Amino acid sequence: MTTTPLTPAATEPSPTDPRRDSLIEYPSKFPIKVMGAKADGFVHAITEIAHRFDPDFDASTIELRDSKAGNYLGVTVTVTATSREQLDDLYRALTSHPMVKVVL
Repeated sequence: MTTTPLTPAATEPSPTDPRRDSLIEYPSKFPIKVMGAKADGFVHAITEIAHRFDPDFDASTIELRDSKAGNYLGVTVTVTATSREQLDDLYRALTSHPMVKVVL
């Protein structure tokens, strides 16, 4: 009995392709929700970080949402994702900022 080796479909990325484990197609618009205390400078800080990782970031697309009690602010920034590495670095920059409590 002979067996035929299975080969990956032509549309599958190669095992060394970094896109293999990603469900995101690059480039694409990618929303990120950032939450922190409602304080002066919070939105500006998030905008600066987003712009650092996406030079074409449009600050007019930012969405803001106050918490029920008004103590916290949710900021949604939509960046153009170009790679997993870019998103990982952006996430690390956001989570390490002292004003940020949560990043989704």
